[in-house]
Amino acid sequence: MAKGGSPPDGELVQLLTPEGERIESVTGSDGTVYRADFTDEEYRGLYRDLVIVRKLDAEATALQRQGELGIWASLLGQEAAQVGSGRALRPQDMAFPTYREHGVLYCRGIDPIMPLGLFRGVDQGGWDPNEFKFNMYTIVIGAQTLHATGYAMGVTMDGKTGTDEGEAVIAYFGDGATSQGDVNEAFIWAGVFNAPLVFFCQNNQYAISEPLERQTRIPLYRRAGGFGFPGIRVDGNDVLASYAVTRAALDHARLGQGPTLIEAYTYRMGAHTTNDDPTRYRIASEVEAWQAKDPIKRVRAFLEKEQIADAAFFAEVDEQAKRESLHLRERVLEMPDPSPLTLFDNVYPNGSPLVDAERERFGEYLASFEGSAH
Repeated sequence: MAKGGSPPDGELVQLLTPEGERIESVTGSDGTVYRADFTDEEYRGLYRDLVIVRKLDAEATALQRQGELGIWASLLGQEAAQVGSGRALRPQDMAFPTYREHGVLYCRGIDPIMPLGLFRGVDQGGWDPNEFKFNMYTIVIGAQTLHATGYAMGVTMDGKTGTDEGEAVIAYFGDGATSQGDVNEAFIWAGVFNAPLVFFCQNNQYAISEPLERQTRIPLYRRAGGFGFPGIRVDGNDVLASYAVTRAALDHARLGQGPTLIEAYTYRMGAHTTNDDPTRYRIASEVEAWQAKDPIKRVRAFLEKEQIADAAFFAEVDEQAKRESLHLRERVLEMPDPSPLTLFDNVYPNGSPLVDAERERFGEYLASFEGSAH
């Protein structure tokens, strides 16, 4: 195990190298010490999370290719950023995701079938954001950062910050979203109102087909300084560093010390979505270089070097991941097609005369086709 030190090149916080060597601690430029001290069982649990999340994601991709989902946004390559930050959340913290945070969703205890209903087109997601402290998936790029900012301002107004038991909020988005007005407006409001919010940017190097250099002339984390709050870059393929940096930023927020921008420097191994062909805009050698930094391989290398896990454990995790992915597939195929009239359900919590009238008229329209040749 290597001793502590400053972030390599003054920017990147890393606690687990691609070769599986663990760094005891890293001290940031502001004096914050980042470390992740887990029990052997907790280290094995992180590995289990990473493997299962990747397997479920691969199953969803396969389901889309077979016509069972309309589209799928894969997280392949970003498992460490999501599992690390997801496990850093305390029970009272609230998360605002994009449409790709399947790993964070898993860490919040939500049934992984839930987002597949959305991508199959049979429902709008279905989980209770208040129960799981995880908001619904947001398709509009960057909009969730404004939602998170407003929610975080409300946390402050409710007096739920200033102690170790206070609440914090995290908003996820990609590097491409930083070019959206919503994100920059969220930065302004969060900074001015000292919102207890962590902006977690998964910089996976591409906004659909546009490379990072088309989004920014400086490292993304440095943008935070212009809005009046700190920014930090973490190795997004390092689950330990992702955990440590996110936990520190969340605790900073819950104590009433304002927002932080985390840039998780990672890589999208697959396509932006299943509608995308990444071979049109990036080369194979680039993908191969990042595969050497695979977030799962480095945790496995660490577990093996430290003799924390053996071959039987790795086989058992693979078998569990296989079982869970098969079960997910079976449940997706069993999803019933919704009645068209369910479109009007849950529009308002206490109903609406206007919506009721629209439901009735639409029902009459549907009934007009019964028994006809149409």
